[in-house]
Amino acid sequence: MADVKFEEIGPDEVLIKAKGFWDKYSKTILIASAAVILVVGGYLGYKYLIQLPAEEKAQDAIFSAEEHFRNDSMSLALNGDARSDGFLKVIKKYGSTKSGNVARLYAGECYLHLGDYNNAVKYLKEFDANGAKQAEAKTEGLLGDAYSELKKTDDAISHYRKAGTLFPEDQAISSEYLFRAALLLEMEGKNKEAAELYQEIKDKFPRTEKGFVADKYLGRLGSGK
Repeated sequence: MADVKFEEIGPDEVLIKAKGFWDKYSKTILIASAAVILVVGGYLGYKYLIQLPAEEKAQDAIFSAEEHFRNDSMSLALNGDARSDGFLKVIKKYGSTKSGNVARLYAGECYLHLGDYNNAVKYLKEFDANGAKQAEAKTEGLLGDAYSELKKTDDAISHYRKAGTLFPEDQAISSEYLFRAALLLEMEGKNKEAAELYQEIKDKFPRTEKGFVADKYLGRLGSGK
């Protein structure tokens, strides 16, 4: 095998080549470095100086509103009192935070309880479940309730159907929303579709409250198995 010879480069030559590279590309390197520093610095500055403090303030602000909600004081939960903010103020002040987003779901449910169904729809639609299927299922169910009260039956059925299929692990909630959809279909005279949903409840959620009574509703539609 022929000997492989490596060219020896002296330290002076290395420095000369490095200097030549720097002279040629220094401006580009500095611009690129500055851009990276600006992006990283801007992100870290936003996260630690703006985002995290805002998240903490939003969590503090929403605490009292949640207490009012748990006590069924829906108006106070929405609007706050002399000492604390309600969900609406939390949304206005901290709408871009996680707590501000959750406040939209709370606000929608508050309006639903207070009979203001249009505002219920508005805030429920603004809530972002961020891929959390259980939260999304709840939101869809609440939208079904709001549209049902507004006599927008097709919209209500659509949201109830979706709510009943998003998080089947919660069998009680899933069967409840499918049952509401089936009842509305039956009221609309769409007995075949209603029977299909009653049967789905019976097959998928037999041990739930609605699963136990599904046969009764199938029987009155002449569709029992």
